[in-house]
Formats: sequence, C-alpha cells, structure tokens
Amino acid sequence: MANLLDQLKEMTVVVADTGDIAAIQQFTPRDATTNPSLITAAAQMPEYQSIVDDTLKGARATVGANAPASEVVTLAFDRLAVSFGLKILDIVPQRVSTEVDARLSYDTDATIEKGRDLIAQYEAAGVSRDRILIKVAATWEGIQAAKVLEQEGIHTNLTLVFGLHQAIACAENGIQLISPFVGRILDWYKKDTGRDSYEPAEDPGVVSVTAIYNYFKKFGYKTEVMGASFRNVGEITELAGVDLLTISPGLLDELQSTEGELVRKLSPAQAAASDIEKIDMDKATFDAMHAADRMATEKLSEGIDGFAKALEALEALLANRLAEIEA
Repeated sequence: MANLLDQLKEMTVVVADTGDIAAIQQFTPRDATTNPSLITAAAQMPEYQSIVDDTLKGARATVGANAPASEVVTLAFDRLAVSFGLKILDIVPQRVSTEVDARLSYDTDATIEKGRDLIAQYEAAGVSRDRILIKVAATWEGIQAAKVLEQEGIHTNLTLVFGLHQAIACAENGIQLISPFVGRILDWYKKDTGRDSYEPAEDPGVVSVTAIYNYFKKFGYKTEVMGASFRNVGEITELAGVDLLTISPGLLDELQSTEGELVRKLSPAQAAASDIEKIDMDKATFDAMHAADRMATEKLSEGIDGFAKALEALEALLANRLAEIEA
C-alpha cells in the first residue's frame, strides 16, 4: 500500500512550507512557500550562510563602499527572500511564494510598489513572473493591492486568511491563491474554549477551509485554496482533495512514512451539490463580518505582528553578519 504523501499528491497539489532547501529536495513538492519566520530560520542555518553572505556582499557592491551599514542591510533585507526563492526555483517545477514586508499590510500603495519590486528582482534574474506568487496579508488594503498586481499579471498569494469574508473578498477581486491558516484557527479555539483537542473532522480550521473550498467551487471562483499552518496529520488528511496544501517538512515526513488508505474528502462535485448562500462582498460587509469574527480579528492582527517581529529579527541578523564580514 502506498504511503499517505504519495496518495495525497494524486488528489491535491503538495507544497513545501519551508525555506530549508534540503527539505524541499527531499520531498519533491510542486511548489514552495516561504514567510519571514521561515526565511529568518533558514538564514541562521550554517548550510545557508553563503546565501546570506552573498546577498550582503551584493548589497554592499550596489550601494558602494562608503555607504552606511544600515543602507546595506536594508537593501540586503529586500533581496534575501528573492535569493532564497531563486534557489528554491532550481528545485520545484512551478512556483514559489515570496512575501511582501508584513509592516506594509495596511498600506495599499506601498504593498503594490513592493510587489512590483520583488517581481522585477526575479525577472532581472531570468525568472518569469508566472513562477512567482507575491504573498500579501489578507487585510482589505492588502486585497486591494493584490487586485492591482493581478491586473498587471503579477499573481498573488493572500495569506493569514482566517475568515470566510477574507476568502470571498479575495475571490471577488481575482486573486490567484489564498492561504487559510488551519492550525492557527485550531490554536485560537483550543485557548478560547479550554478544550485540549478536536477530532479532525470537527477541527475548526478544517471546518473553515472546507467551507471556503465549497463556496469557491459552488459559485465558480477560480481562486485556488491552499490550506496552511497545520498542527497534525489528521488536519491534512481531512482536507484531501483541496486545491493545494502547504506542509512543513516534519509533517511531510510523517505522511511519507505512514501507510494506509487516504480517502478524498473534498471535491468540486460535492461542493456543487452543497446548500450555500452567496454573499455580496464590499468593504462595509467585509468590515462588519471581520468585526463580528473575534477569532479572525485577533489572529490576523497577531499574524501580522508575528511576521513583523520576524522581519526585525532578520534585520538584526543581517546587521550582525555584515559587521562580521567587514570586520
């Protein structure tokens, strides 16, 4: 009998949720996603020191020998995610997601500018934009920025999706892909209710992604649904059949080493037969639904803050490494 990972790949696109290039080579996913926390973690691994050092040296060469260290670090910071992305694209056959600075999550114009800059860096390195997803937090402002980028042929991945209102707004604005965060939703409900665990089928994160998937397929939206942020294998197997799943190396290894029959849980046919009411989404509706959803409100804000802190940690790491190189 085949392992669970091989069976999952037959019904769902498997994506590696990591900046660890060795892990991506091991599990042969179609795509890969990164975020500030993952890039920061990878940048501290000895095997990737050369990527960090080459990025810093390239930034120094660009700004000049007499430029202050802060200017070098700022430029290197902007380039590092792309440096990792280029390495990853040598392995995966299709796409990598690269995230816009989370500190711009409520600034539409700045997010558009940063998205264009990231694509320009990839294209300057000879990578076509169809292999890149620009990752943006699913605030209303982020969704509007992503809409503009999509109209320019720059495809986007809207991350930190916790509520149906965020998902619908993304679909109605022509977003390529969304990343609902299964495990973080579970975390919130466990803390809020005091429960230690949920069965996979009633896991609040699984229920949320299932509702989003069924809504999109029922009403013919083309936006891809990629479940993310998993806490256990049960969450993953309960979403078998969803468009994509981005999975950490540890859980990929568990799936690969587990044999058994994997049953498809989600399908367009089942979604088409479901009884769902359509919601017309505008900013007022979005804001009202977001305010009414305590979990989504708290987790979106917490997620943006967490990514921002990871970026600050990365900036500090780059500053320290530059000082070592130039000592």
